[in-house]
Amino acid sequence: MTKYAKIILELINQSDRHMTAEQLFFELKKTEPKVVLATVYNNLNTLCQEGLIRRLSMEGSADRFDKLKKHDHLVCKKCGAVSDQSFEDLTKDLEKQLGEAIVSYDLKVYYLCPECREER
Repeated sequence: MTKYAKIILELINQSDRHMTAEQLFFELKKTEPKVVLATVYNNLNTLCQEGLIRRLSMEGSADRFDKLKKHDHLVCKKCGAVSDQSFEDLTKDLEKQLGEAIVSYDLKVYYLCPECREER
């Protein structure tokens, strides 16, 4: 694993935020001023392929990156804010409905966050 990959992995694992590649780039630049954005993208792709982090893709928004710890996500439909949520594990129910074993699932629940609800 490269030096940058180790730092990026540490940034993701220590953060409660769901950072984009650009946000990770700016964080990394604080301690590694010579890093370029392409290096961040390349390392993020490698970390995802190696199963060390997960990519959160949402329509109309830049991909975000997250730690592997089992959890689900709440996504605000208006402002795009993402927060962690722990729902009951649905694996057994999903396997029963499918009639097959599943490897994993990614649950994103879309709603209006408290701030956006107040604006209404």
